[in-house]
Amino acid sequence: MGKLNSAVKTAIEQADLYPLATASKSGLPNVVPVKFILIENDDELWLVDNFMDKTLSNLKQNPQAALNILIPDQNISYQIKGKTKIETTGDKYQKMRDIVLKIKPDAPAKGLVIMQVTEVFDCWPGATIGNRLDSDA
Repeated sequence: MGKLNSAVKTAIEQADLYPLATASKSGLPNVVPVKFILIENDDELWLVDNFMDKTLSNLKQNPQAALNILIPDQNISYQIKGKTKIETTGDKYQKMRDIVLKIKPDAPAKGLVIMQVTEVFDCWPGATIGNRLDSDA
């Protein structure tokens, strides 16, 4: 199981949009921008479904996904891979909705995609590109 280190968590908090990559069961790729990502803990991210269509279809067929955290002016790029599950009811879903609607009252917040982090990599060009970043250790 992968873990988010402090540098990756800081980058998630600073980024504005997060490209999310999924693939259908047959391997057809899809990438969409996600506006809201919440850090639930060191190995769980909450992605807010505002307008997902093909993405949700893909995740139902193939729960694996990858996120890119990109902050070019700070020379930061991380890839986060994980297994997802979708929730549209329950305590976690309601907690996510409450948080998102305080920030953006007109956000649809239709669903919650919970990502269990499995791997984290440095993706910025240079000596550390491709290095796995699983903890502060």
